[in-house]
Amino acid sequence: MNKANITKAQLIEQINLWKQQAISAEQLQDWMVTHYDPDEVDVGLGEPEWTVEAMNIVMNEYEIAKLDKFRQENAQLGIDFIECDESRFNQTRHLFLQQGFKD
Repeated sequence: MNKANITKAQLIEQINLWKQQAISAEQLQDWMVTHYDPDEVDVGLGEPEWTVEAMNIVMNEYEIAKLDKFRQENAQLGIDFIECDESRFNQTRHLFLQQGFKD
């Protein structure tokens, strides 16, 4: 049986929809909850290891964070993290985790 796969493009599309106010934070989180199950779904199949890790971090954070902590104005940080190259992984992860959400 083939597992479902979440592609980098699908994840970026959802974040972009939220960034552009086409969906709410609640709808973004619902998408994460519905689609993100690491035991049941492949994430970023065929992508480099750091991209897969970034996708997992982004999806996990948007899945578990309280909605009032989401910072729509910093949605691009999640996209930048997913799209980063290996040399910028730690820097873009830090920016996403520190500035993508309110304390």
